[in-house]
Amino acid sequence: MAGSPDHKTDDGDTGDTMVRFQSYLHGGTSSLLSTLPTVLVFPVYKTIFRQQIHNTPVCQAVRQLWKEGPVKLYRGVAPPLLMRTLNGTLLFGLQDTLLHQLAPSAQNVRPAVALPALAGLGAGLVEAAVFTPFERVQNVLQNGQNDRRLPSLRSVLVTLKVQRVSDGFYRGFFPIAARNALGSSLYFGLKGPVCVVVAGQGLSPVASSFVSGTLTSMAISLALYPLSVLVANMQAQVGGEANGVAASWRALWKSRHGSVALLYRGGSLIILRSCITWGVTTAIYDMQQKRSC
Repeated sequence: MAGSPDHKTDDGDTGDTMVRFQSYLHGGTSSLLSTLPTVLVFPVYKTIFRQQIHNTPVCQAVRQLWKEGPVKLYRGVAPPLLMRTLNGTLLFGLQDTLLHQLAPSAQNVRPAVALPALAGLGAGLVEAAVFTPFERVQNVLQNGQNDRRLPSLRSVLVTLKVQRVSDGFYRGFFPIAARNALGSSLYFGLKGPVCVVVAGQGLSPVASSFVSGTLTSMAISLALYPLSVLVANMQAQVGGEANGVAASWRALWKSRHGSVALLYRGGSLIILRSCITWGVTTAIYDMQQKRSC
């Protein structure tokens, strides 16, 4: 009898560990399944990138990609595919782990979205630390101006490796950390309440999750789009003068002639990409979580 409480506690700990593991597994699975839309919309993403870097209208960006040909169209697709799967595994799993670590000491925290948002903030910071090198490589590969000097993934990796960490793989880390932390915090804080509101309109659970993920990601993408533009411009070049965040922002704002409209060039396309990928990811993740309960 004396050992019964300990036995129950061990079973509870094992159960909690399995629940945490499932969050990582479901996050990775949902992101892996959403890689098909990622591949399909990669030309859209690359069009956005060209607009962010060269400040060109969408028609001119499309003509650039068409002239380069189909082979170069998918240059740089490998990092986002790998990053997408690993990102979902870490983001969803770590947020769930942090949420359950915070819950016992914050039982009276209000509003209810505060804890998921706080856990999302922590997960976003870790995500930035892990995936900034992936984004750096991706942006270098997607910049057509690097094709001749850095023709392959290996050449990019070798070149970045010999540079200082802050100029090489972790160029643009601080705006990425701000974007990912804020984005993850808003996503995990809002998607639940939005899903409840949408479900109240009579939609199925899967449809509610999809719409929730879509609406939430749309709002986040619009709000944080300038940070994505800043990151793309900071990371696209290799070598040369490495300006800090403030100097890079001033140069970007000057290149956009102080126009918010020009700064948001390509924003409509990134909304489309976010709607597809995060809508699908949210729906698959929530469906898996409900089935495992």
